[in-house]
Amino acid sequence: MVAKSKNVEERKPVIIVDDVHVTYKVFASGLRASRRNAGGGLLSKKMELREIRAVKGISFIIYEGESIGIIGSNGSGKSSLMTAMSGLTPISGGAIYATARPNLLGVGAVLLPAISGEKNILLGGLAMGYTKPEITAKVDDITAFAGLQDFVGLPMRTYSQGMSARLRFAIAAAKDHEILIIDEALAVGDQEFRNRSEARMREMRENAGTVFLVSHSMKSILDTCTRVIWIEKGELRMDGEPKKVVAAYNKFVGSTTID
Repeated sequence: MVAKSKNVEERKPVIIVDDVHVTYKVFASGLRASRRNAGGGLLSKKMELREIRAVKGISFIIYEGESIGIIGSNGSGKSSLMTAMSGLTPISGGAIYATARPNLLGVGAVLLPAISGEKNILLGGLAMGYTKPEITAKVDDITAFAGLQDFVGLPMRTYSQGMSARLRFAIAAAKDHEILIIDEALAVGDQEFRNRSEARMREMRENAGTVFLVSHSMKSILDTCTRVIWIEKGELRMDGEPKKVVAAYNKFVGSTTID
């Protein structure tokens, strides 16, 4: 079971991750020597069902108003855990308890390429529970936040990847979420946009929301988060104060800079 941290009893838990496992079953093709032609070295393909253990028994408790950075090497299981927390990926063991469904904002969040940025804002707002008049009143602010005033009337297929990612964040950030998971969404745009994004995350946290930031940018993690969880090879490696966890991670990967 998950152990309670000291001096947190008075805070409200919003997510409990208890011994969670995520396992994928995938087909993998391998090469083997054909029996009939073993002497000649002829190779044939064989399909095998393999299990990939992306998350291996991770446990922690998240409290209201925290900003949690999630760090780790590529393929460490960060995104698998976040999609499991948001209910998009089934877990194969353990349990996840949450006071509200976490909203996942990732670089792969869906926008419709055939319609304009403005219409995507309207659809996104309706999906988040706004009425049409409410989201219509926010279109100009969302557009300005994303820095897309000159492009909002154009079809999304004309947008660059960075422009699309900025719009996704701006739409999601227009609402105060109880629990918001941001997966690499701040890795795009110039420094001005990152500053606006980080300021908005702090504002959501101060409004008693809980924000997760999955990122390879240690600067964004340190500037934004009050707590950092380091996941490596599907296991929880460290959980604590941002500077200490980031320093340990940088030592692990051999980095001396914070980007």
